Amino acid sequence: MDFTRPSSSSGSWNRLCNVVEYSGIFDSEYRQPHSRCMENTRVALRKSITQVLDQRDRTNIWLNGLAGVGKTSIAFTIAEEMKAAKRLAATFFFSHKHAQKEKAAVIIPTIAYQLALAFPRIREDIVKVIENDDSLLSPGKSHADQMRELVIKPLEILRFREEPYAIIIDALDECFSSDEAARLVTLLTDTLAGPALPFIHVIFTSRPEAHVRAAMPSGVHEILLTTRDKDTIQDVRFFLRTSLDKTRTIRPAVFGQPPFPWPSEDEFETLVFKAGGLFVYAAMAMNFISAAGHHPQERLELLLREKSTVGADIDQLYRQIIETSEDPLAHCRMLASIIYLNEPLSLAALQDLFHADKRSLAMMLEAFSPVILNDGVGHVEIYHASLRDFMINPLRSKEYHIDHERADEHLACCCLDFITRQDSIRTRAILASPRDLPYPYRVWSFHLYHAYPNSKLRNLLALFADKTLRHWIQAPAINDFLSRTVRNARNTCLSSVTVLNMLNY
Repeated sequence: MDFTRPSSSSGSWNRLCNVVEYSGIFDSEYRQPHSRCMENTRVALRKSITQVLDQRDRTNIWLNGLAGVGKTSIAFTIAEEMKAAKRLAATFFFSHKHAQKEKAAVIIPTIAYQLALAFPRIREDIVKVIENDDSLLSPGKSHADQMRELVIKPLEILRFREEPYAIIIDALDECFSSDEAARLVTLLTDTLAGPALPFIHVIFTSRPEAHVRAAMPSGVHEILLTTRDKDTIQDVRFFLRTSLDKTRTIRPAVFGQPPFPWPSEDEFETLVFKAGGLFVYAAMAMNFISAAGHHPQERLELLLREKSTVGADIDQLYRQIIETSEDPLAHCRMLASIIYLNEPLSLAALQDLFHADKRSLAMMLEAFSPVILNDGVGHVEIYHASLRDFMINPLRSKEYHIDHERADEHLACCCLDFITRQDSIRTRAILASPRDLPYPYRVWSFHLYHAYPNSKLRNLLALFADKTLRHWIQAPAINDFLSRTVRNARNTCLSSVTVLNMLNY
């Protein structure tokens, strides 16, 4: 699907473009690197999904399974295939790595935008309905109203189309409460089942949550992905063999030219057993083994050193990677801070935010490179949501656990440090453009509200009140924001003197 915004004099079309969440569209550049199935893997599964999508009916599909079994890769690959066949109506892929509650509010406008691109015939109908009621794009508008006006009524024009189409919603459970997820499933499946519409199949992917199951309509085609499925285990074996062969081939200084056989059959079988049927284990194990600057055999031996009684033990893998760090506890604190950011940041933005901890940040990114995406250009993000699940659960991460309050304490301190490091000229320039505020200016009060209060945080807040607050007061455009910030500061029960000073602005 082409994401370039078509030229149009319509203000309504421009308003729709402005609220679209482009990162939710499956092949958006915002979602690089794209997660797709390796060639010659998941063949039978993809064929079974395609057979359902080829039916001229409205059968919906629920692809569910635990974190790491490859749901997003399958959904992406199916989306690519449907797009190539010109049968992809729309997609919305939630991030597995960062909460996106605010993005969930624009899911229906984002679907409507894609429909307008996929079916130019209905674009003007979507534009007209926005012209008549631009509140349809408001975050507070009900999804039911948006669905009826922006999606269902325009699609009625296409009711005589014979080809079946697909809408794909990935990671449904990542960004909704249980009630919200259930309502969205019901809304999409009920409204798209109308007889006056073209044939549209909806594919949902999620973990096998009870509330999602309860919302699925009768007759839904459920596909449960497990780590015990023979085809899945075989595909993981194929992935590991192919990836190890590639590592062997591209490292002639290590393996010779032509490369000698590697690894041994015993080592390979042990690695396959440890991966079980968990694709994310296999992918991160290969990231670890093939990391630049390390000998692949030594890294493989590190992974295999600790015996496993069960396969697919992702917690053991994470602990092994953490333990290769020079300072595991400090680096886990930095990792937790990145996980608890309100939004992903670029490397440059992280270096500014963690100014006092630049060295620790660099060392953490190097040590944890197998589980972190960082190309130096795009956002720095964790490789997979299972790492977040591991870090936030004290029963799993144990001594490496960093609780939410401590992470927010660190982030609040870093934000306030960033703000108070700016001179008065720079501060006024930043505050003059409230739409372009850097991350610390936008979210410091959020992290402050959730932080564990300590003396460093109190001192930084007092410095902010003494040095920087007057510039915020003189910037009328952010007065509402400042009022919310003061309330957050008060609710953290920090120094009463500091808070009173802030309240008396």
